[in-house]
Amino acid sequence: MNVAAYDATERLRNGAALQIRALVPGDRAEMLAAVGRFSKEALYRRFFAPKRNFSEREIEFYLNVDFTNHVALVAVLSEGGRRIIVGGARYVMARPGTAEVAFAVDDPHQKLGIATHLISHLIGIARASGLKEFIAEVLPENVPMLKVFERCGLAMTTRRDREVVQVTLAL
Repeated sequence: MNVAAYDATERLRNGAALQIRALVPGDRAEMLAAVGRFSKEALYRRFFAPKRNFSEREIEFYLNVDFTNHVALVAVLSEGGRRIIVGGARYVMARPGTAEVAFAVDDPHQKLGIATHLISHLIGIARASGLKEFIAEVLPENVPMLKVFERCGLAMTTRRDREVVQVTLAL
């Protein structure tokens, strides 16, 4: 599977067509615009700290993925005649067979099933790459993300560790 050319279309709960495709370096402006639509709470749930801006180094990390050890997908919708990034998902290899997974969907597009579609596609890519498990750290109050993990069809184990829930999903 050529993950760098990954492109698929899904239907959202509201009937809209959602494009799920590989993140490319040319997505920089749109990716930063999407982050600008996140509430402080959503950014905190994703990054575990107050966050409003990203350093150039962070932006480079998020944009320049090799699609082997670091895979990133974006969720794209058509709105007002424009294609906009409304969310994204990625995994980064933590150790052989295991990757840390993370998701983000901008506030205006929450509760449409975007994260569910994103995890489904990441699961397919990870399995095709021979991965055995996803791991994630989730804040206990981030119930929507925990529900996405619970409903994704993978065996899930959790462990509470200090202020986070450690999630393991068996691929």
